[in-house]
Amino acid sequence: MTQHAAKTFPAGRILLVIAAMAAAFAIVFAISHRRDPAPEDVPASTAPADATGLIAALEKQTAANPKDGAAWARLGMAYFAQSRFADAVRAYERASLIDPGDAAAWSALGEARVMASARDPMPAAAAQAFEKAVAIDPKDPRARYFLAVRKDLTGDHKGAIVDWLTLLEDTPADAPWRADLVRTIEQVGKINRIDVTGRLAAASAQSPPAARPPVAAPIAAQGIPGPTAQDLAGASRIPPSQQREMAQGMVDRLETRLKGDPANVDGWIMLMRSRMTLGEPDKAAGALAEAVAANPGKADYLRQQAAILGVK
Repeated sequence: MTQHAAKTFPAGRILLVIAAMAAAFAIVFAISHRRDPAPEDVPASTAPADATGLIAALEKQTAANPKDGAAWARLGMAYFAQSRFADAVRAYERASLIDPGDAAAWSALGEARVMASARDPMPAAAAQAFEKAVAIDPKDPRARYFLAVRKDLTGDHKGAIVDWLTLLEDTPADAPWRADLVRTIEQVGKINRIDVTGRLAAASAQSPPAARPPVAAPIAAQGIPGPTAQDLAGASRIPPSQQREMAQGMVDRLETRLKGDPANVDGWIMLMRSRMTLGEPDKAAGALAEAVAANPGKADYLRQQAAILGVK
């Protein structure tokens, strides 16, 4: 079993936190486009109030129904939310084996394999999972984003930008990761002296209208939209202390954005998760207090999501 990142945060794993932030922008879209949820999904109002209880309940469910791929996927999501990445890999592997036609399960497996990797920001096994996801669903956004990251990491910056621009064309106007996807394209273009201004405008004009509301899913299981692929590549070449500074800076910037947009409930939950990942439970608790104060009508929801993350 892996340890909770809020309790221990060895320097060698800082790069993995950065990698997770880079990947996580696509999770909301992937969840909202999964097939119909299983009837045994636990309603939010009756879900266990703490992460340990939630995981125990899901482990019991998979033990009782070991061929329930959706249950294994939910367990993988719960493990991932608690930074138990090796466990998340095993759960998503079971889900993808049981339901090999589920693109979202393969995409989630790829992300979990990235996080479970000790050093490599794009392990071969993760790339294979993303490739299987797009073979099943060519529109899977998480897999498409990550496969473009792989291109950028190998030096094919132009190819990566083309793929991200194509993804932007398919990204709904209200997608929560849209701004970060645009920022990725802009920064990779700037660093590599590739003019993207006109193509960004053209891709944005092609984007579909607002997406339908997502199905209920624990936002706490998501990471925050964060660094660009260039950030990710550069992080592997700098000392661990500076890697942490990079991750810290990205989380601090999210917090600053929330000061100007306090009604962004999902943003506050993402901030809490990131603070816990960085081993900052007190700051996570502070974020919960601020979120509740700014959104009293969503207080119960915020506290439930915080409990999944282990925020006191």
